[in-house]
Amino acid sequence: MSTTQSERLRELLAPLVSARELELEEVEVTPAGKRRVLRIVVDSDEGVQLDACADLSRDISAKLDETDVMGGAPYVLEVTSPGADRPLSQHRHYVRATGRLIKAQLVEGGELVARIVAVDDEGLDLEVPGVKGRKPTARRLTFAEIAKARVEIEFNRKSAAGDDAAAEADESDEIQEEA
Repeated sequence: MSTTQSERLRELLAPLVSARELELEEVEVTPAGKRRVLRIVVDSDEGVQLDACADLSRDISAKLDETDVMGGAPYVLEVTSPGADRPLSQHRHYVRATGRLIKAQLVEGGELVARIVAVDDEGLDLEVPGVKGRKPTARRLTFAEIAKARVEIEFNRKSAAGDDAAAEADESDEIQEEA
C-alpha cells in the first residue's frame, strides 16, 4: 500500500501536535523555486498563540531531522494557524466560529452573510443583519445547504461579550524555519 508524502508526514507529526493540545488541520508540501515549503496548519478551540507555533516548530524540526521523510532536498518549514479567513469545512470550524459573521455560498445559488448564533449536528442557527435600520432576523441553515463558507473579517464590530479581537490578530501569526 502506497502512501503520499503528506500522509506519511501527517502520521509522523500528529503525535507532536496532539502532545501540545492542538489539532493538525493541514499538511502541505509545495515547490518554491529550488526549495519546497512544508506548511503545517494547527488549530485549537482557544486559538493558537505565536509561542505555541514556535515551540511546535522546534519539535517538528527535530523530528524531521531524525527521519528521511522530507528527503535530501532543502525545504522551509512553516507552522501556522489557519488564519481568520479560513474556509469553514468541518463541524468544529463552525463551532469555533460561533458569534462570528460568515459568508456562505448556498448550494441552490446565492450567498448569505449572517452571524452564527448556535451550531448543532444538522446545521446552524444564524442571525441575519437587518438592512437600512431593520432588526436582524433569525434563520436556520443546514450543512447540506452550504456549498462553502468563510468567516468574514469585521474591523469595526461593536464590542460584544467574549469579543477576542486580539486573538484574531494571533490567528494569522506564523513561524518559518529553514531546514
